Amino acid sequence: MAAKYKRILLKVSGEALAGEKGTGFDQETMSSICAGIKAAWEQKAQIGIVVGGGNFWRGRTSGEMDRTCADKIGMLATVMNSLALADCLAQQGVPARVMTSVAMPQVGETFTAEGAIRELEQDRVVIFGGGTGCPFFSTDTASVLRALEIKADVMFKATMVDGVYDKDPKKYPDAVKYDTLTFSRVLEERLAVMDGTAATLCRENGLPILIFDLLQPENIAKALEDPSIGTLVIEE
Repeated sequence: MAAKYKRILLKVSGEALAGEKGTGFDQETMSSICAGIKAAWEQKAQIGIVVGGGNFWRGRTSGEMDRTCADKIGMLATVMNSLALADCLAQQGVPARVMTSVAMPQVGETFTAEGAIRELEQDRVVIFGGGTGCPFFSTDTASVLRALEIKADVMFKATMVDGVYDKDPKKYPDAVKYDTLTFSRVLEERLAVMDGTAATLCRENGLPILIFDLLQPENIAKALEDPSIGTLVIEE
C-alpha cells in the first residue's frame, strides 16, 4: 500500500516521554517512541515533531505564578524534551535537528519555515522546541502552526488512547470511538481533542488531524498508510 501522507507533523505529549515514571525521562519508553519515528522515516516520510513539556512543567498547575512566567518555563521544558528526542533519534541512526521558536543559538537553530522545509527535504527529522514562542498558547496550537508553516499533509496527534470517544473510555465501557469527525463538531460539542484555538486553525486552513495511540509506537508508521487506526478529524 502506498503511503497516503508524505510530510507529517507529529505531536507527542511530554508525559509520553516519562513512561510510567510520570516525570522526567524514561529511556526505554523514549527509545520505543523513537523506534516508531524511525520506522516512519524509513518509509521516506518527512517528519516534523512538536513535543509538549508536561513531564517537567504544566503552567496550569503553577499556582499563583504569573501566567506569562509560567508559560515561559513551559516553553523551556519543551526545548529540553526536543533535545532529548533528537539525541535518542541520533543514537538510532536517524538525523535530527532541533529548531527553537526563540533564539538560543547554542541550543538549536532559530525556526524559520524555509529552514525547516530545507532540512525535511534533506531527510532530516526536525523537532520544534519552544512552542509558539508566546505565552497563552498551547503546544497543540504550536503543532498546528508548524504543520501549516511546513506545508504538512496531516498532523498526527499521538495520545494515550486509540482515538476520540463520545466519553472517557477508561471510565465508561460503553464508550463509542469515532472513526471520523469534523472540526465543527469538535468545537460545538467541546470534544476533548485539542484546544479551541488549534481546532479553529485546522478548520480554517484545511489541515486534517489523525489521533491515535502512542502506546503502540508502530502506529506512527502504520498511520502513513492507514488512517483507520485512529480517529481522523477533517472538515468536509
